[in-house]
Amino acid sequence: MITAEQKPVTEIINYISPYRRILLVGCNECVTVCAAGGKKEVGILASVLHLHFLKQGKNLEIDEITLERQCDPEYVEELAPHIDRADAILSMACGCGVQTIASRYKEKIVFPAVNTKFMGASESQGIWAERCQGCGDCMLGITGGICPVARCSKHLLNGPCGGTSNGQCEIGPETDCAWRLIWERLKELGMEDRYEEIMEAKDWRPSGGAGPRKIIREDLSL
Repeated sequence: MITAEQKPVTEIINYISPYRRILLVGCNECVTVCAAGGKKEVGILASVLHLHFLKQGKNLEIDEITLERQCDPEYVEELAPHIDRADAILSMACGCGVQTIASRYKEKIVFPAVNTKFMGASESQGIWAERCQGCGDCMLGITGGICPVARCSKHLLNGPCGGTSNGQCEIGPETDCAWRLIWERLKELGMEDRYEEIMEAKDWRPSGGAGPRKIIREDLSL
């Protein structure tokens, strides 16, 4: 899933301080799972902002709404009845959601309330770790289900490098060497021979090196 963290409140306040009526929009998808921008977080942020501006002698009007998804035009259309009452929109979704709203309601300024971080998986309660960078040419079938692009600090396609020590990455003892993990996984599967296969230089165009990416499914298009 896409992970995110709420921006510092001071930054959010700086964004919206020139405005009196704010439409605060949450998202029921990824940012809800990582507790950054769901309905609960919308309510908390609205209360914090109300309190701050009341102390400044300003009556801030905040309309709260949480969409099923902000990256889907179908759901973003649900904001239409609320748009005229807002001076600005504050989105608690990932960058995709912010841009989808901005594209639909061009007459309104849209501010992000969270920082989009990475595509990650849950390690335990309250902890998410990066596992995918969306390179567009997945090699997990070769590396035993462990991604060297996302999990190797140098994105090495053939490893390990000379910086690994006792199975840890040179950047810090808390970071596992991805290629040590790959070796252990392949060994468990009885596929050690794959480790010796040299992978060719990666074509980075599918990862965005050829410009913004787009998926087109003609069988699903209307």
